Amino acid sequence: MTTGSTGQAGNDDASLHAVPLHEGWTLRHRGEALPARVPGCVHTDLLAAGVIPDPFLARNEREVDWVGRTDWVYDTVLPARATAHERTDLVFDGLDTIAEISVGGAAVGRTANMHRGYRFDVTGRLAADTQLSVLFSCSYDAAEAVRERLGATKEAYGEDPRPFIRKMACAYGWDWGPSLPTAGIWKDVRLEHWSTARPARVRPLVTVDTATGAGRVEVRIDVERTASGAGLALAADLRVGGVDATTVFEGDEAVVVAEVPDVALWWPRGYGEQPLYDCEVTLRVADGPALGHWARRVGFRDVVVDTRADEHGTGFTFVVNGERIFARGVNWIPDDVFPSRVTSARYRERLTQAAEAGVDTVRVWGGGIFERDEFYDVCDELGLMVWQDFLFACAPYPEEQPIRGEVEAEARENVARLMPHPSLVLWNGNNENLWGFRLWDWDKELAGDSWGEGYYLGLLPRVVADTDPTRAYWAGSPWSGSWDHHPNDPAHGVIHSWDVWNTTDYTDYLNDVPRFVAEFGWQGPPAYATLRRALPGGELVADSPEMLHHQKADDGLGKLERGLARHFAVPAADDFDRWHYLMQVNQARAVATGVEHWRSHWPVCAGAIVWQLNDCWPVTSWAAVDGDARLKPLWYELRRLYADRLLTIQRRDGAPVLVAVNQSRSGWDPEVLLRRMSVGGEVLAEARVRLAAGARGVAGAAVPDGLLPRPGSRTEYLVADADGQRALHFPVRDLEFAYPEPSYDVAVAELPDGAAGVTVTARTLVRDLLLQADRLSPEAAADRGLFTLLPGESATIRVTGWPSPDRAAAEAALFAVTGTSTGASTETDEGTRTGTTADTRA
Repeated sequence: MTTGSTGQAGNDDASLHAVPLHEGWTLRHRGEALPARVPGCVHTDLLAAGVIPDPFLARNEREVDWVGRTDWVYDTVLPARATAHERTDLVFDGLDTIAEISVGGAAVGRTANMHRGYRFDVTGRLAADTQLSVLFSCSYDAAEAVRERLGATKEAYGEDPRPFIRKMACAYGWDWGPSLPTAGIWKDVRLEHWSTARPARVRPLVTVDTATGAGRVEVRIDVERTASGAGLALAADLRVGGVDATTVFEGDEAVVVAEVPDVALWWPRGYGEQPLYDCEVTLRVADGPALGHWARRVGFRDVVVDTRADEHGTGFTFVVNGERIFARGVNWIPDDVFPSRVTSARYRERLTQAAEAGVDTVRVWGGGIFERDEFYDVCDELGLMVWQDFLFACAPYPEEQPIRGEVEAEARENVARLMPHPSLVLWNGNNENLWGFRLWDWDKELAGDSWGEGYYLGLLPRVVADTDPTRAYWAGSPWSGSWDHHPNDPAHGVIHSWDVWNTTDYTDYLNDVPRFVAEFGWQGPPAYATLRRALPGGELVADSPEMLHHQKADDGLGKLERGLARHFAVPAADDFDRWHYLMQVNQARAVATGVEHWRSHWPVCAGAIVWQLNDCWPVTSWAAVDGDARLKPLWYELRRLYADRLLTIQRRDGAPVLVAVNQSRSGWDPEVLLRRMSVGGEVLAEARVRLAAGARGVAGAAVPDGLLPRPGSRTEYLVADADGQRALHFPVRDLEFAYPEPSYDVAVAELPDGAAGVTVTARTLVRDLLLQADRLSPEAAADRGLFTLLPGESATIRVTGWPSPDRAAAEAALFAVTGTSTGASTETDEGTRTGTTADTRA
């Protein structure tokens, strides 16, 4: 029996023949057999057979808990095929998770890691009607067995199985995800017939001399040989960028190098193009036939992370091809709690949504998986820099065997697998575990037991240095760079900002200038149509049992409502339409507060990665794209916040300052129209201010005298307009401002491209107007999110997927901030007016 990396060999030559094993599978449990899909998982097979209800709907998650606590068997019949090859391997690219593999009734291997592949020698075992069986054991039982073997105390680790099994951690639930641990053959499976030798591992080290424009590809090849290939001279041919190179060798390792002149550089989106080069390696007998072929696309770029100390602390800045970059990012979680359902098309759709929101950095979070190659292919093409976590999150992890061996094996395999991708810019050791050691008192609870530090500061950086020395490694997120500073010190390295969401207010983002923010965010509910599908029947109510079941954060509803209460009156739970709209507004406002502040402090602050882009099921969460792939108002706000050019009003030394943030490659010198406005629409003062922000720079200017609203005024505000951008400054919170009842006209017309145009003309100030297009039709989508109109202004919202455009329906789907929320008397320019109860629907 042999186990190890699946390798990366191709199947497009006569010497290696691969036979996919995706058909004819059954799933068995206690004697009952069902059709099974491979790749797939137990839950999706049970769903397809009608055995279980959809766990994403209502509270069905509870009804299917038994599935993850059960053993399952997958069976198929292996194809009997006469072959002249010396060796036949059974290859699994991914098994989830604890499995015993049997061929013809005899065990050939066992697995204990979802995050790596396995290869088993089955030479001579294939006859007519040979059965292949994969028995998946309950992951809870397997984790508990490891815990008992290690003598780990439940006082230190709780009941959590995650640290004791190399399985997708969020399968057991998270504060945005359900607890649905599954089992199954979640990646491809095949038979590989081969002779003499095969390329077992191929590692391309791609570098570029930015001064001369010359690229270098150094390919390191590990081979596996049969008895006939022992000691035989082999050759490795490399072809990349029109350059050919060859090396001849007799051992099991080889290096072949190609120097490619005048390469076109790969850039992050917004900084240049993303040229990709075919890189091909052929293994052959020296002066003889080909044995195996490997092919990937590579890109030439130079990436470093500048973590030098300076007068502000310790920096953390991505530098690509010599260009310093403010990272505009999103955190990525598995796009489905059942990852085998995520197709290549779904990867492309979701990552395109990220790119269209102005994102240039995607952090693959450590509680999920190493995504399939197609994910990174799309990032290569779109210019999305990938920050890749190793798979450790929010828990102490024992460093003893057998876990340590599995950790090293998965790390070496996945570093080698992913290193061809130019989009990959950083390996990160863990999510919140170095921080957690201090924050959650692990040192006291563990009483000296191992908890993962040896992985993050020892094993993993060594694996990266051995396997992929072209990329930077960072020990954790957050991490200050050493134990000399608190792991989450804003002045050093990378931070996570969660006190704001958990305990304070989003205006507290303004209290410091971190060097890099790798996690921050605010919750908001999914789209109305998503909730309607996920919670069928009855009226939607904010605190209904079904709604609360789709809110996984600890005291999530309480945090949402306390966060809202600092800015708006909290609607009654059964006033769902108003509650839903205001929560989405608050989510967008919170993220905007942070991003505008941090971008205005470039280059001291060099990145913001919002939590999170996507959801793995329909849920109230921090996501910008909900579990049914609908865009929340936050997504549209990110598109504004992450644009190359951003106009904002920030406070400096207690006074509002006009700031132009310019991340484009050319200078930006906008003439900004500033107007001090009354709540009734009168222009009280006006001026024009010229800003001059150089390429990739920031420029600021004080607001001229007479333009600032009176301190504490509830009836005056400042408007800044330039080049189609608008920034607003209100001297008090929404809760205190004397918003008028919004008044506007609505017209609906067919646009030349067949979409519907909803034109809104404001008669009053209309703050944060939102058309919830999915209320018009579940398939409908709008081209814009929240926006503000001044009296007399008009805007047209383009709506697609709306089969029967109708003005009354459009009016019912429009929402805006209105009224005052205190009910107290509020000043106006004419005197006083009686406050009205806040209402958000026009």
